[in-house]
Amino acid sequence: MAITSLPKIELHLHLEGAAPPNFIKGLAQQKNINISKIFNSDGLYKFNDFKDFLSVYEIATSVLKTPNDFYNLTVNVLEECVKSNVVYSELFISPEWCGANDVIAWKEFLSAIRQASNYCESKWGIISRGIVTCIRHLGPEVAKEAAKCAVATSGDWVVGFGMAGDESVGNPKDYVDSFRMASEAGLKLTCHAGEWGGSISVQDTINEVEVKRIGHGVQAINDPELVKLIAEREIVLETCPGSNVFLGVYPNLLAHPIQKLRDQGVRVTVSTDDPPFFRTTMNKEYESLAMTFDWNETDFLDLNRVALNAAFCDDVTKDIIIKRLYNGLS
Repeated sequence: MAITSLPKIELHLHLEGAAPPNFIKGLAQQKNINISKIFNSDGLYKFNDFKDFLSVYEIATSVLKTPNDFYNLTVNVLEECVKSNVVYSELFISPEWCGANDVIAWKEFLSAIRQASNYCESKWGIISRGIVTCIRHLGPEVAKEAAKCAVATSGDWVVGFGMAGDESVGNPKDYVDSFRMASEAGLKLTCHAGEWGGSISVQDTINEVEVKRIGHGVQAINDPELVKLIAEREIVLETCPGSNVFLGVYPNLLAHPIQKLRDQGVRVTVSTDDPPFFRTTMNKEYESLAMTFDWNETDFLDLNRVALNAAFCDDVTKDIIIKRLYNGLS
């Protein structure tokens, strides 16, 4: 069986960051908004470094104005996932972009996203769930508003709460109240760390927040004791190798620590992060990992077992996903 034809689980996918450039261009034209500066001559997103990426990301997201925009976005994104044989996806969604953290507006946007999720499941079989995400560089008070939105809509579809954004801003302890609110509402926790902030970013996050997973987390490799701790606590890393290489966290895939982390007993998964920004897909991730580390079908089945166990959805949903995983192998 070809590696790309394997059914896949993806746990780290930003809904807004997965918007295809042509989709964003089309919305901008409809709304008469000029955002041409964020695209290169090939029509792809254009940025120089991580901070520039965040700026371009926010400009692209600014054209998503209505619940219907997010309905169409969700269908576009999940259709792209299906092309890579993704059977389950957890979508990071920020209420900041969906109603400016206003709970009433957020519920309208979320309703549209859920309708699109249901449509895609009925049409293509892909199951998706939502992880409400606050944006670190907007500060702790704004994060609390996102947490309130998460709490107000926690349940069978919104299953988690996390934090993304610029790791250089603040400290995880500044956001503890937001994570506590979400946890008390039954939401499972993840947090971006160790993409740019070094191993100390991962250590601080684990010390302050009872996370089940860490977004990226790869720079933990620089601290052997921390790697041992992550393995012992069975904290899962949502690694995004293509994203890390594209942004220059590592010079190439061979230098990426995903293999070393696995070898030391760390549970890792593979995701695309913001795929059109980083010119990747889940199929490309699998192909690159197979070529670079000589991984075979057994390795990828192990990755998917880890991802399924770490997924934030309920056990009934996991049973459905298992059937789709193994039916896809027959």
